[in-house]
Amino acid sequence: MIRVVLAEDQGLVRGALAALLQLEGDIDVVAQANDGDEALALVRSEKPDVLVTDIEMPGRSGIDVAAAIAAERLGTRVVIVTTFARPGFLRRALDAGVGGYLLKDSPARELADAVRRVASGGRAIDPKLALDSWTERDPLTERERGVLRLSAEGLSAAAIGERLGLTDGTVRNYLSEAGSKLGAANRVEAARIARDKGWL
Repeated sequence: MIRVVLAEDQGLVRGALAALLQLEGDIDVVAQANDGDEALALVRSEKPDVLVTDIEMPGRSGIDVAAAIAAERLGTRVVIVTTFARPGFLRRALDAGVGGYLLKDSPARELADAVRRVASGGRAIDPKLALDSWTERDPLTERERGVLRLSAEGLSAAAIGERLGLTDGTVRNYLSEAGSKLGAANRVEAARIARDKGWL
């Protein structure tokens, strides 16, 4: 029996995914979470074979949860089910150790197949997305991404610096470098481009 924890912040979608998986004789949904922090806590306590998760949720994102699972060596494999068909998201997911990446408009049978494949140590990635993720590389460093993400939330350079332990000038340098790499006129445009590409 493949033990699954399911994380999705939209109740109707979470219920539908759980119902689909429960129809399979070899898959058991042992717990459900409505945000990333709860998902990680459930993985720690339930020790499932597979976590099926969305990307964008309150608290930690699905990618953040996958990275934490890998860092803590919890052994749970991760399948992401999302609406984001952007290569940048897939690239970040793969870097975080995700084994499966499906779009929510995929045929229902593909979810159970992906869970089985990932549980047995394989991968289940949309082939076109996989190819696209290797042809368009994310030019941002992790620090540039973090500063840009906080800027997109409306924080000033001073507030970002305070949160990250950096000077205002260093924050401005990171924002300027990110904008230059993305060909953006300002930090707002840089954040929009990076988000559209799936790099934030």
